[in-house]
Amino acid sequence: MQISTRTGPRILAILGPTNTGKTHLAMERMLAHTTGMIGFPLRLLARENYDRAVAKVGKGAVALITGEERILPKTARYFLCTVEAMPVAKQVDFLAIDEIQMCADPERGHVFTDRLLHARGRSETMFMGAETIRPVIRKLVDNVEFDRRERFSTLSYNGSKKIQRLPAQSAVVTFSAQEVYAVAELVRRQKGGAAVVLGALSPRTRNAQVEMFQNGEVEHLIATDAIGMGLNLDLNHVAFAALTKFDGKFNRGLTAAETAQIAGRAGRHMNDGTFGVTGNLSGIDPDIIEQIEAHEFEPLAKVFWRNARLDFRSVDALQKSLRRRSDDPTLILAREPVDEIMLDHLAHNEDVARIASAPDRVQLLWEVCQIPDFRNIHTDAHPRLLTSIYRYLAKPGSKLPIDWLGEQVLRLDRYDGDIDQLSSRLAGIRVWTYVSHKHHWLEDANHWQERTRAIEDKLSDVLHERLTQRFVDRRTSVLLKSLKDKSELMSTITANGEVQVEGEFVGRLDGFRFIPDETDAAFEGKAIASAARRALTGEIAQRVKQLETDEDDKFAVNGQLDVLWNGAQVGVLKKGDTVLSPEVQVIDSEFFDGPTRERVRTRLQNFVNAHIEARLKMLTRLRDCQLSGPIRGLLFQLNEGLGCVPRSELESLVKDLSDEDRKALAKLGVRLGVETVHVLDALKPDPVELRGILWAVARELDALPELPPAGRTSVPNDRANSKGFYLAAGYMPVGPLAARVDMLERFAALLRQKARENDGKVRPDPDLLSLLGCTVEQAEGVFTALGWRAEVTKVKKSELLAKEAEKKAEETAKTDAEVKTEEAAPAESAETAPANDAASTDTAEATPAEAAETDADGDELVEVKYFVRVDRRKRGGAGRGQQRGPRQDARGKGGPKGKGGNRPNHGGKGGRGGKPGGRGPAPDKGNQINEDSPFAKLKEMLEAKG
Repeated sequence: MQISTRTGPRILAILGPTNTGKTHLAMERMLAHTTGMIGFPLRLLARENYDRAVAKVGKGAVALITGEERILPKTARYFLCTVEAMPVAKQVDFLAIDEIQMCADPERGHVFTDRLLHARGRSETMFMGAETIRPVIRKLVDNVEFDRRERFSTLSYNGSKKIQRLPAQSAVVTFSAQEVYAVAELVRRQKGGAAVVLGALSPRTRNAQVEMFQNGEVEHLIATDAIGMGLNLDLNHVAFAALTKFDGKFNRGLTAAETAQIAGRAGRHMNDGTFGVTGNLSGIDPDIIEQIEAHEFEPLAKVFWRNARLDFRSVDALQKSLRRRSDDPTLILAREPVDEIMLDHLAHNEDVARIASAPDRVQLLWEVCQIPDFRNIHTDAHPRLLTSIYRYLAKPGSKLPIDWLGEQVLRLDRYDGDIDQLSSRLAGIRVWTYVSHKHHWLEDANHWQERTRAIEDKLSDVLHERLTQRFVDRRTSVLLKSLKDKSELMSTITANGEVQVEGEFVGRLDGFRFIPDETDAAFEGKAIASAARRALTGEIAQRVKQLETDEDDKFAVNGQLDVLWNGAQVGVLKKGDTVLSPEVQVIDSEFFDGPTRERVRTRLQNFVNAHIEARLKMLTRLRDCQLSGPIRGLLFQLNEGLGCVPRSELESLVKDLSDEDRKALAKLGVRLGVETVHVLDALKPDPVELRGILWAVARELDALPELPPAGRTSVPNDRANSKGFYLAAGYMPVGPLAARVDMLERFAALLRQKARENDGKVRPDPDLLSLLGCTVEQAEGVFTALGWRAEVTKVKKSELLAKEAEKKAEETAKTDAEVKTEEAAPAESAETAPANDAASTDTAEATPAEAAETDADGDELVEVKYFVRVDRRKRGGAGRGQQRGPRQDARGKGGPKGKGGNRPNHGGKGGRGGKPGGRGPAPDKGNQINEDSPFAKLKEMLEAKG
């Protein structure tokens, strides 16, 4: 059908691509008239142009009318509205509709078509939009003047680019919130941050995000096709990450015109723009590219329409009138708008159908069904809400209950949660903001408008903050803005080493290394990195001077083999000529030249040398003493072993030592033990840690393995650790344990003593277990490793019990003496873990036979496990008798194994007679306890008591 218009008023269609100044022209024409009205496709655009008009003619002359916001001064002459909210019954001199090609939109097109057909200004009417709508306007509207506008700048295609290579001032377009967030997260990691624009955001949030992009805080915008509708942005490039969208019913590809509408946002006024693809897209169809660049698209032949003459006699009549088709083939029926879907849903509710029995009730129902579903969650939540609203309003003279309305609003007055939760609440409060503008529905509409608007604004601000926190590095945005302004970047270094550029943290100075913040994508910019380095160069020079003058207490070495200065790594220990002389390698620093690096290395090497000299004096004096002969070789190997070497490895040197050599070794703190040769002072915790570090450095390891805990006399023998590591830590691997070498020597001495007292047989009693702090099973493993074998002997049970009773009586008498002994040797008691309770009695290991066995006298016999000495020659010289030299082949063979009987005196150098260290035959001293034993005084007291 052809709609005729009056011949007098001017009707003008301003058509053309984006960036042609159409909206600007409409605003100028409206303000040239006494009164005027413009309908925009978005609340955002209505607000933007409202602010522009207010700036020119004042607040009192301008009104803003949208579904969720109404600013209506009594003296208003100009009305900026959304298309749906336009008060078309109001007569104005000038009337315009923006983006008139939206007549072809499946969801909202029927509203634009209605305005095209019926909305007119008294003097002038203007339609602004794409050239594609020309044939439709020509057919439906009489006496139209057409004015084609050409784009101010060129728009061209530049292919595919990876996201990290997108130019500044780019927008990435995709078509779902999840995809927008995913791309924004990627851009934040690679480019420092991005603003986001989605249709689901409130206008306030969208404005805040756009402003962040416009003022240069971020250089990229991630958006849906919401940016295609008139948002004025300083974009240079638009990159499509998707070319299909869900239109409410189907997933479909973008048309050439839709693609051009979005791509056309690139290029502002006279600045040329480009478009392309990114992400997984390889390109755009060449035909579409050609149409976009030439701004020539297939014209529209049909637009969506809905009958405006509605029948409210009944719900059924209303639905039929809404579904009535037009006689004009250009006007096709709207495709199930949301309000019609809601009407159908509520009409099937029995209560609603019963209430909607009169025309005024049907008209109210239709008004309720037009409440927008901003949540767009496609569930029955919105229909249920509309049903409740309708039931309250359908009562005669009723309005929405204050208590119920307050409860609905209060649920949304929360600001915790993530982006999705905030977005959901924001969409919910927008529904009530819309409702609050229905004055005839509420008792105090102004109160609810203020309250819902305050909540919406607060939620919008919080959502903007959450989006910014998630997708923007604030530090980076400040730096980028400074770069955009081309100002000199100011850089500083705080007292704790933080490096700041323009007051923003960009990294820290650790020693002499600059460590950029891991999240700092801004350092891709050469200007920022250069500004940081300017501050660092002078600081490094000062630090080098400070390092050279600092005392040694400012330096340290750690288990990672690092050399530290004030806690920062400045060097690494490397293998040197000897184990006690490691070299220092200075860490890499871009701020060091050759001479500076050498200055630092010299100071660090001096510290390391002094540190070793001070902490390992007991070893360095072995290295520095001027001795010759066997003792020199022994000291060399002892140094290389960091103060602890197995006796078996030094046997050939030990046997050649003279009396003077042995005295010299004693003065140097060297102990010639049966199992090891060690420096006693090197076993203290402080030297042990440094010895371990030097051992790891000499073996070119990356770090020091975990040392045994300080004070422990033994630890489980971890087969992953080498024997050399344990020796460097002052421990000797023996079977299941690694025993501290001084306690191992005491253990071996006490073991030999007990063998002498019991005819060469030994059992793991508490005295032995307490020395190593081990269990019976562990002790048996140590016995085996030291050259003892297990034997099971049958003994009279009565004798065994008698010995046990006698021993218990002795232990009772020893109690006071043991306390005094522990006080006299606190270090020993602190280092020794409690023995296994299972070994507290001699009878614990006595195993009765399956059937009671007796001897000739009828006494019951039991089996008891003992350990006896193995012939040393059978185990290769490992292990010793009572502090004798290791030359087993040179001693007499007549004496019993493992006992300290008399041996021939070989005399001469290296012989056993009269030599220090117990090399001569041991005189038979009965139950003598080693003078180092913690029980020596107890033995003396017992002997004094008889």
